[in-house]
Amino acid sequence: MNTHDRYARLLTIAGSDSGGGAGIQADLKTFAALGCYGMSAITALTAQNTVGVQGIHAVPASFLKAQIESVMDDIGVDALKIGMLHEPGIVEVVAWAIDRYQIRHVVLDPVMVATSGDRLIAQETVQVLVRELFPRVTVVTPNLDEAELLLGHGIADAQALDPAAQGLLAMGARAVLLKGGHLQGPQVVDLLVQAGGPTRRLASARIASRNVHGTGCTLSSAIAAHLALGHPLEEAVVLARSYILCAIAQGAPVQTGQGHGPLNHGFSPQAMHRMAATVRAGG
Repeated sequence: MNTHDRYARLLTIAGSDSGGGAGIQADLKTFAALGCYGMSAITALTAQNTVGVQGIHAVPASFLKAQIESVMDDIGVDALKIGMLHEPGIVEVVAWAIDRYQIRHVVLDPVMVATSGDRLIAQETVQVLVRELFPRVTVVTPNLDEAELLLGHGIADAQALDPAAQGLLAMGARAVLLKGGHLQGPQVVDLLVQAGGPTRRLASARIASRNVHGTGCTLSSAIAAHLALGHPLEEAVVLARSYILCAIAQGAPVQTGQGHGPLNHGFSPQAMHRMAATVRAGG
């Protein structure tokens, strides 16, 4: 046996955003900014910019599987972030990959509605996603629109976050970070609940910015990065939330496009983290 260094390895399975603000592009920018090595398996191509989604071109499930196998069989991963999964066959491939490769840290951002309001997932996919992925992942990170779609009812105020998050746990999730950014008020309140574990309420002052495209993708990717770097879930969420608040604040004064612009993912990039790895001699 001999040892060598390697990077913290992150894989994102998600859709591509041609405008660069969300999806695969936001994920890879986040991984790099936090000092991790990012890889991708693309579920769909989108024609997308700051004002909306103009088209979606799905990737066949068989080719998604080939992308995942290429990455896993050669490089491997320390954590996985899951984004847009548009149809049941795609969800089933992701569930297979988690089991096949025994991926320990998995963050599921159930991307269903874009910042612009465009719906990004077919209705028949929702039940498969809940059944196949909720029990397999470390944490699910829905925003209010996604939580309401999953639960089938509205979430009116911050007091409704806890029963809503508990409802998502009852659907099979091991942990839920319910993001309350769409609620009105001077503060943004998020709630982290864990099955059989503590509840953490996270509040911060609302940052005035129209540049919030890709916030959900970025936060879930930052959580995955911190899990890969060895932080426990609650600490990973706190660190990821700190990163995204800075990225929003630093991106607020800049105009990119005519609609909801991107965050400033690279406001304070970190050097690539190196970890010790052990390999067999000659391997």
